Amino acid sequence: MKKPKHEIIVAGKAWHGKDNRPVVNPWTGKAFAEVAYAGPDQLEAAIAGAAAAAKEMRRASRARRSGWCLAIAQALEARKEEFAQTMMAESGKPIRLARDEVTRAVSTFTFAAHEALRYGGEVVPLDVTAVSAGYQGMTQRFGAGPVAAITPFNFPLNLVAHKVAPALAVGNPVILKPAPNTPLTSLLLSEVVLEAGVPPAGFSCLNLDVPDIEKLVDDPRVPIISFTGSAKVGWGLRGRAAHKKVILELGGNASVIVHSDANLEHALPRLAGGGYAYAGQVCISVQHILVERSIYADFLEGYLAEVAKLKVGDPGQESTLVGPLIRPQEADRLAEWVQEAVEAGATLHCGGKMQGPCMLPTVLSGVPADAKIGCEEVFGPITTVDPYDTWEEAVDKVNSSKYGLQAGVFTRDLERVLSSWEELECGAVVVNDYPTFRVDNMPYGGIKQSGAGREGVAYTMEEMSEPRLLVLNRNPLR
Repeated sequence: MKKPKHEIIVAGKAWHGKDNRPVVNPWTGKAFAEVAYAGPDQLEAAIAGAAAAAKEMRRASRARRSGWCLAIAQALEARKEEFAQTMMAESGKPIRLARDEVTRAVSTFTFAAHEALRYGGEVVPLDVTAVSAGYQGMTQRFGAGPVAAITPFNFPLNLVAHKVAPALAVGNPVILKPAPNTPLTSLLLSEVVLEAGVPPAGFSCLNLDVPDIEKLVDDPRVPIISFTGSAKVGWGLRGRAAHKKVILELGGNASVIVHSDANLEHALPRLAGGGYAYAGQVCISVQHILVERSIYADFLEGYLAEVAKLKVGDPGQESTLVGPLIRPQEADRLAEWVQEAVEAGATLHCGGKMQGPCMLPTVLSGVPADAKIGCEEVFGPITTVDPYDTWEEAVDKVNSSKYGLQAGVFTRDLERVLSSWEELECGAVVVNDYPTFRVDNMPYGGIKQSGAGREGVAYTMEEMSEPRLLVLNRNPLR
């Protein structure tokens, strides 16, 4: 059967590109489509188009920008199953999670439609000294220009939406570079964006090789880089583009503290789901669970029972939560990490093996802090569970990580809640739920190696725009 070929979008127009490459279904291991890759000529056309469209898009009324975002949200809702099936096929995401992602993307563009109408500026009082009497100031935010949006495989629609929606809301052109494993969802979104009335020259979707990504990042006509992916690549891009606005959403190894007063009936299934949904291929998946020693044995027994209930396998089945890893190389990497931890003294309670292209949910305890599972981002279906004796000890263990994205705390004690908010070194503390929790209007991002800047539509709009001050001297008019 002939595989369908998908063209890239260059300044609103479909192009064949320099060559075609396969898109592989992680569940079957077989290529089911081909996608074009851009060459230097297509990249130049995309950048030139974005630069040419910047003035029109910046000057577009708030109502017009809002209309773009609302039309995209409505089209996503109308084509929900098409997007979900496309995501499942190219990423291996379980179908129920893929449908949830489309719903979230609808919300993201809807938030952008609303924010486009209300974001603005402020009056700045300047008549605050004798020499500035009669002066008045006001600010307004203006789109900063074309955005290079570089996105990951694991949320091929909603993490794209978190770059495209705020960019359109402030009037910025977009050059979208999707992940090589999951380009089809982005190309499908491109259809929707252009049908919504966005100026064609102001939107491109290009599959690029590394040298061309570097050209995109380096080009002075592209003042904003928004990247979601690994810390190593992200900080490398930041170094290349230090003079630009660079928004980084990078890795994490999310920890959870479970105190003895926690509601375990609530915590256990939430933590099992948070650690293994989509095979743990989420940057805020539960990775380390710290449990007060007095309840540790009961917690571990209950947690293993919950993990055993999780459905592993075909992402097309409604009951599946743990699907395939994105590529076979990930299985090899994770197996090596588990072996390293066990050889260093860790206890393997379950999992650690493959079932077809899926890794079985894996639970370890006693993993040394310097083992890869102990200190790096696992990005797979592996969690660790260990006891602690004092609250301060647990906080120190969480803070010892080089990452700082989100953390979870389960307790009924208000003082512990507030102290964790003050003391845990991360972008967000989620109380009585897993750190995998995210709503698309909240400020999302991390510190340390986990990134720079914040996503969440209104917050990204600030990152992608510049405040400009207008000073009025009223004295000559009086």
